[in-house]
Amino acid sequence: MTDRVKTFLSTGASRRSVLRAGAGAAATLLAARTLLPSGAYAQAAGPETPKAKLGFIALTDAGPLFVAKEKGLFDKYGMTEVEIAKQSSWGTTRDNIVLGSGGGGIDGAHILTPMPYLITTGAMTQNNRPTEMMILGRLNVAGQCISVGQEYADLKLGLDTRPFKTALEKKKASGKDVKAAMTFPGGTHDLWIRYWLAAGGVDPNKDIQTIVVPPAQMVANMKVGTMDCFCVCEPWNEQLKNQKIGYTALTTGELWDKHPEKAFALRADYVEKNPKSAKALLMAVMEAQQWCEKMENKEELAAICAKRNWIGAPVSDTVARMKGTFDYGAGKPVVENSPFIMHYWADNAGYPYKSHDLWFITENMRWGYLPEGTDAKTLIDKVNREDLWREAAKELGVTDLPASTSRGVEKFFDGKVFDPEKPGEYLASLDIKRMV
Repeated sequence: MTDRVKTFLSTGASRRSVLRAGAGAAATLLAARTLLPSGAYAQAAGPETPKAKLGFIALTDAGPLFVAKEKGLFDKYGMTEVEIAKQSSWGTTRDNIVLGSGGGGIDGAHILTPMPYLITTGAMTQNNRPTEMMILGRLNVAGQCISVGQEYADLKLGLDTRPFKTALEKKKASGKDVKAAMTFPGGTHDLWIRYWLAAGGVDPNKDIQTIVVPPAQMVANMKVGTMDCFCVCEPWNEQLKNQKIGYTALTTGELWDKHPEKAFALRADYVEKNPKSAKALLMAVMEAQQWCEKMENKEELAAICAKRNWIGAPVSDTVARMKGTFDYGAGKPVVENSPFIMHYWADNAGYPYKSHDLWFITENMRWGYLPEGTDAKTLIDKVNREDLWREAAKELGVTDLPASTSRGVEKFFDGKVFDPEKPGEYLASLDIKRMV
């Protein structure tokens, strides 16, 4: 394990309980049957436990969890004692998942898609302690951004990082540090900013120092000059631009159109002990995703996200990009009806394609977070429970199900191609990497 990872790691109920609920549980199940015309819960016993403690980070792609709680969707599916707990950082999320709710932690979370793999293998946990997790579904596609400081406003940076490389070299020559911030080693934001930098010839391990900053602290750190660029979800990119501290270089959908992003994942022992509870949680989240996707709900979604117990940021820092209007800042053209808007449900956004998890594992090998010889297929089959997603989807009456666990060949902005059948060829095509 590298010194950088070690530094980061240093910082960073039963069936009887349901029966005891008596008439209260019966009333809940009756309500669930009324609200669910398909009668799914009329045909089978309810969840093994109505309890779950789920974590989230203050980001708009956690919206489905907020909505499921606010709209009573967890209750609808018999999960009447769900706690949604804000986490201060992804490192805290990891630590609380390792603890589990029985140890004062959490059962699952809104999470960066690679994290369940990094936690399951112990690659990114204290003392490399493995804690098995399962991904039940994806929460969204796209919707992240890479932002840069106002000192680079004249460059009007976008996909091409070559002008940025020149500016960084000049800054370093003057004796100043140059830093790129992300939110968790090997997580999505880390991989997006590394891909962007490397595509333009900037080696993220040599030419710029990569640092970990919690999402909600990005703007404040940019304001005091802690970093030159960062990658994170909203509302922090829009807030940075609104405060004229920096601007958006690009949305990550421009790097890879409709790329997978956050996941809904649980500890494996919770799923194994409470399979019906796990499916009920998933169904509530999936219904919330469908609600979040509708354009007529975006204003209300932004208002929900703005609440102090959820994100706690002004609606003005959230609503425009939710609706597809992107003012990048720095005098760059405003984009209306952006094709790179975050999707919660459209385009099979909720389905956890195994091919996408393979890309994340491959990129984690690229940057040395996972060994090059990692048995990706076995690991994915253990962690990715797309079969549970399909079961939940059928009970919800979803008919447009993906035909395969693979979305097929993926193409990136720089011409690189990822064929899930040939991940080794993709790795070999990359000039800048760090393998272990």
